[in-house]
Amino acid sequence: MEKSPNSRFQLFPKPSKCARIRGSAEIKAAIYSHFTLQKFPYLQIPTLLSCSPATPIGAKPEFSRFFPKPFFSFISFEFFFFSLHVYNKFSWTLAAGRRSLLRNILIRTILFFVALIVIVEFAYVFRIKGKECGSGGFCFSPENLKISRVVVGAHQAAIGEASFNLWTSKQWRRSVDYFSSLFQDLILEGYLSSDSKSLCIETSNGEDVFALREIGVVDAIGISKKAFPPLVVSGQAYRQPFDNNTFDFEFSSNGGLDRSARPANFAAEIGRTLKPGGFLVVHTVAAKDAYSFNSFLELFNCCRFIRSRDIDILDSSVPSIREIVLKKDIEILSHEESSLDRNSFKKCSVPGHKQEIIKNAEPLIEEEPLKPWITLKRNIKNIKYISSMVDLSFKQRYVYVDVGARSYGSSIGSWFKKQYPKQNKTFEIYAIEADKAFHEEYRLKKGVTLLPYAAWLRNETLFFEITRDPGKKVQERGRGMGRIQPVQSSASYAADVDKIQGIDFANWLKSTVSERDFVVMKMDVEGTEFHLIPRLIETGAICLIDEIFLECHYNRWQRCCPGQRSSKFQKTYAQCLDLFSSLRKSGVLVHQWW
Repeated sequence: MEKSPNSRFQLFPKPSKCARIRGSAEIKAAIYSHFTLQKFPYLQIPTLLSCSPATPIGAKPEFSRFFPKPFFSFISFEFFFFSLHVYNKFSWTLAAGRRSLLRNILIRTILFFVALIVIVEFAYVFRIKGKECGSGGFCFSPENLKISRVVVGAHQAAIGEASFNLWTSKQWRRSVDYFSSLFQDLILEGYLSSDSKSLCIETSNGEDVFALREIGVVDAIGISKKAFPPLVVSGQAYRQPFDNNTFDFEFSSNGGLDRSARPANFAAEIGRTLKPGGFLVVHTVAAKDAYSFNSFLELFNCCRFIRSRDIDILDSSVPSIREIVLKKDIEILSHEESSLDRNSFKKCSVPGHKQEIIKNAEPLIEEEPLKPWITLKRNIKNIKYISSMVDLSFKQRYVYVDVGARSYGSSIGSWFKKQYPKQNKTFEIYAIEADKAFHEEYRLKKGVTLLPYAAWLRNETLFFEITRDPGKKVQERGRGMGRIQPVQSSASYAADVDKIQGIDFANWLKSTVSERDFVVMKMDVEGTEFHLIPRLIETGAICLIDEIFLECHYNRWQRCCPGQRSSKFQKTYAQCLDLFSSLRKSGVLVHQWW
């Protein structure tokens, strides 16, 4: 066909030009991204209509892809298309020769009505529909125009007014810009790339997912308890709905790991879904002290520590957070592989963070008190609990073991439940008590596991001796103090003797807790501590204990008889100090108890 001399007046380009425009990445991004506020230059409406990627060459354009449908759209769209079609025909068929006056009037009339219809359409959407985004159409609203020139929808499903209001808010834009800046730094450092399949964990609205896609990491998705399509799918951080080794990059922000009630499961799922060689970036406010930082690293036993730094955050109430980068090198070890061998003998290492805690602890009372029942009780005010010095957020479990618990109100109910600072953590409680007089009480207590045995060096039958002062045989059974003996012995006190079962306490401890748990112990075993503590150190089970409240029994001064020592125990106060010192040298924070 011969080229028309009036082709400069054509509103529609030729098919070849249309095909070239159709390949424009800019137009494709505008048409296919119904959730991304892309900024692109104003396009001539006829060119955009005729070059839709979904419109075959020579076919009628789908106007509903680009404009909302008000009540009169079925008239205006068809008339618009017809008018432009007629004009295009005139441009080609009447190009040769002199234009007639009638044709010029007709063309001007058509263009006038076309412009009028477009203006009315725009005014209707802008003023009447306001913030509504019709199915797959332009959304004209003041909030939208502040951020982007045009929002284009390619799908018939609308994003919803709530999502639209959120995505066009200033706070959303601030958050997206913040995450974009962080991710761009990670790209420069080589931890993230445009090809990385990425997961954002515990992201309710998906600002971080949006930021990843905006900077070119298009294969990104978020996970949260409640889905927020199309950015966030439903799922739990500790139970991800993805296959093993799925992601190249995983990101946890907004304190997700800090708040998690299951940090070990949280970490295990990341280790499962992160590919070997993939990177994990965590933002946390908890891992500020050395103890909690090492606890954090122990959770991720699949990964190698790369770096950490303090960064500013949007919330001005928090001065800074720590950004930690890890790289997955190996598969996660099973609990059995990572825990201590029951029969192994291990000397505890004392890392710097444990040494620092012990250094900051209250000093031991070096001089033997004349009135120990008063001095040791007063000492409780000076105790520096480990939970008051460090953050406990990244421990797998929280366990309290009361060895020689006696009654529930003796220490569990009256002291641990009410006074020990727990940082709002829920502790598993074990009560080890051999005296049968107290067993019935524990059966009625929820949240406490009773072990009706005596903590001992091995599994064997023992004699449990309830000692009482002379002249008090009528005293209620179980109110005296119990001692365990390998064989029955005579004593200067009247005694009731029972046979009881002793358990290998070191092995029980190693089979019950792990190094990733936070373990607090109170021990009041009437002199047996001089057997149990060396055994715990020898077997390495002592490494599993973070804090001990130990009552050491020695030949103390008697309250009844000034100047006389008790003959009930043979150890001296100096030997007790040696016992306390050996525990602190093993990296265990021990406190003198009464």
